Amino acid sequence: MIGSNSSQLLFYFGVKKVYKMSATITDKKSLAPENHLHATETRWFAVRTGFRKEKIVHKRLSRKGVTSYLPLYSVIRRYERKVKHLELPLINSYIFVKISKAEYVRVLETEQVHGFVHFNKNLIAIPENEIDTIRRVLGEDTEIAVVEEGYKKGDLVEVIGGRLTGLHGELIEGEGQKRLIIRLKNIGVGLEVEIDAKYLRKQKK
Repeated sequence: MIGSNSSQLLFYFGVKKVYKMSATITDKKSLAPENHLHATETRWFAVRTGFRKEKIVHKRLSRKGVTSYLPLYSVIRRYERKVKHLELPLINSYIFVKISKAEYVRVLETEQVHGFVHFNKNLIAIPENEIDTIRRVLGEDTEIAVVEEGYKKGDLVEVIGGRLTGLHGELIEGEGQKRLIIRLKNIGVGLEVEIDAKYLRKQKK
């Protein structure tokens, strides 16, 4: 959502989904207060890129020596005469950078970077554990619907088995099956994943 407009978008990737929450973008011509930027400590921030320019921006930032992370997921596209194996961005037009204050302008000056993502007009650093959560979710191969009795929509659960052990989320209904949403508050997205009920433990609200 560019400028002051706010909305909620839904991105599909395989059987998983990414729910994108409201955010605003810093225009290159009017730098907003730096907020969580630190003079020496590097921190993660979300950056908005041009449409389908995520990989290009990732390469350009790497050439500048800027640490960046572009979450990708694998998908198979079947055409009449061929099958393509693709790696697509998890969040459209999003990339993450780990920078200090000195690198802020360098990122903004990168071609096809549209600006930093703000929440409530604040430039918020993304905790390392939320970046780690994305890495873990993308590395989780198991996609099993939760069908075991005893769980219902809205239950808060903790993952107690597999690569996602320790993560918390909320069960939701989806296409007749129960799935788990892991909310990343500082990134502004929720990741929907399927996981075996035996790896879940109900939490008190």
